[in-house]
Amino acid sequence: MPSRSSARLAALTVAAVCSAASTVALTSPAQADSLRIHDIQGTTRVSPYAGQKVADVPGIVTATRTYGSSRGFWLQDPTPDDNPATSEGVFVFTSSTPKVAVGDSVTVSGTVSEYVPGGASTGNQSLTEITKPTVTTVSTGNAVPAPVVIDAKSVPAEYSPAGDTAASGSVNGLALEPSKYALDYYESLEGMNVQVADTRVVTATDPYSELWVTVKPHENRTRRGGSLYASYDDQNTGRLQIQSLGSTADFPPANVGDTLTGTTTGPMDYNQYGGYTLVASQLGTLKSGGLERETTKKQSRGELAVATYNVENLDPSDATFDKHAAAIVNNLQSPDIVSLEEIQDNNGATDDGTVDASVTVNKLIDAIVAAGGPKYDWRSINPVNDQDGGEPGGNIRQVFLFNPERVSFVDRAGGDSTTAVGVTKVHGKAELTASPGRIDPANDAWKSSRKPLAGEFVFHGKTVFVIANHLNSKGGDQGLTSQYQPPTRSSETQRHAQATLVNAFVKSILDVQKNANVIALGDMNDFDFSDTTKILQGDGELWSAIQSLPRSERYTYDYQGNEQVLDQILVSPAIRRGCDFEYDSVHINSEFHDQISDHDPQVLRFRP
Repeated sequence: MPSRSSARLAALTVAAVCSAASTVALTSPAQADSLRIHDIQGTTRVSPYAGQKVADVPGIVTATRTYGSSRGFWLQDPTPDDNPATSEGVFVFTSSTPKVAVGDSVTVSGTVSEYVPGGASTGNQSLTEITKPTVTTVSTGNAVPAPVVIDAKSVPAEYSPAGDTAASGSVNGLALEPSKYALDYYESLEGMNVQVADTRVVTATDPYSELWVTVKPHENRTRRGGSLYASYDDQNTGRLQIQSLGSTADFPPANVGDTLTGTTTGPMDYNQYGGYTLVASQLGTLKSGGLERETTKKQSRGELAVATYNVENLDPSDATFDKHAAAIVNNLQSPDIVSLEEIQDNNGATDDGTVDASVTVNKLIDAIVAAGGPKYDWRSINPVNDQDGGEPGGNIRQVFLFNPERVSFVDRAGGDSTTAVGVTKVHGKAELTASPGRIDPANDAWKSSRKPLAGEFVFHGKTVFVIANHLNSKGGDQGLTSQYQPPTRSSETQRHAQATLVNAFVKSILDVQKNANVIALGDMNDFDFSDTTKILQGDGELWSAIQSLPRSERYTYDYQGNEQVLDQILVSPAIRRGCDFEYDSVHINSEFHDQISDHDPQVLRFRP
């Protein structure tokens, strides 16, 4: 396996023996004389034999993992019990290349361990394993137990039970109800040979040779073939991650809307990068859905086009400048103003104190000209070194590009990385005290995070205030398949504080000039239905314009089979009430395996 993939996969299922901090050790009942796999798995997520040694556990080898640090094999009992809650499969961690082959009938002695992928601090569920094994081969060439077919009928509509309040919200100790909850159903198949057939791809192949499919083709389907994440209470239960036990070179480069035709078969695993995963020993055949990148409409002479685009840690060493430029010119139709997020400094991740980004920005501007676009001008404020989060040394920041042939920027001195921009009243109109300027940069809400960039523009004699944002990321939140249900979204605390400051700044403009044209846009790192968005919108100071789109178009990002909103353009009442605007989420990245950014850009066209 390639080294990059191996490094990722090594973290997926490494046995508990490698990380004591990730092991759940419980007081266990005495071992039965004829212990079977379903006894070890039990009726909850944690084995009743966790921490105990077991002997001569029988089964058939269904698959082997021979690469990375998670080497071992899956063992399944060909004689199941009659309890659907108890899995008949288990992973045997050998640490080195296993000496067994698929079809071997073996007995295994070892220690039952509960390994938490990524460590206990992630909140992930644990994976039941047999570690430090002694393996005895009884016979070879046996038939592998027939795979359990996972389809729309077998997966329940309800996602997960609520966690036990007496156990801090954990579901670990709850009896599995596989006919009622999707997560319980998948858990009841942990380690077993499973199969899906003719499944639609809902997240494109990533650099680690993973993709996501859905076994529920009608569940929250988007127009272009994905699965929409539209509510915390409406989870997409049919999502399932697919990896391969074969060579990554043979893994299909799939886009959203493609289909894995035929059958995809292999053991059910659980990892820290998405939870339940079918690790395929047999992959279906990829059938293209023909998805193409979108192109937005060109703004008319009287329309101002304002866009937001996260260019994913762009620095001068990247090879994506021409592609980003082509996207801005052709797919976005050369907006008048473009708010760029994740522009890195002139030497990228080299952490030597460099904060200036003029080389990065001008390289993009030159590429845009070469692609047939306008000669954009730009404004930004350099951050204090290593104080704005993101990749260490990269000093990501927001940058305004603007077409000086169409729109002018009002330069007003005084804005720097540590000075707060304010609002004044001049001749009855609102003005920024500095342009560009940063919103309350010393506030703790922006600690290790990007500070919003405010600028004042003029289009056809009308002033437009634009605030470029990149709010706190979702890093640290518990995953949807966490043992804690509902999962804790710890990153919201800082994001809510940030949204409060942005809303207050917008309100300060509107308090001076009620009919001001104000746009707050960027990578908000939160959903259109989230409390973050509600705080940004406040009491009507702003409105997220993506809500003007049909429901199936409301997404800018695709994560673990869920198409969702992270990037937004919010507008003040003067823009919204005129109803003379168009909004477009331009899907050019998130659905494609060869994306140049993980975000789709957004464009707003309106007449100030």
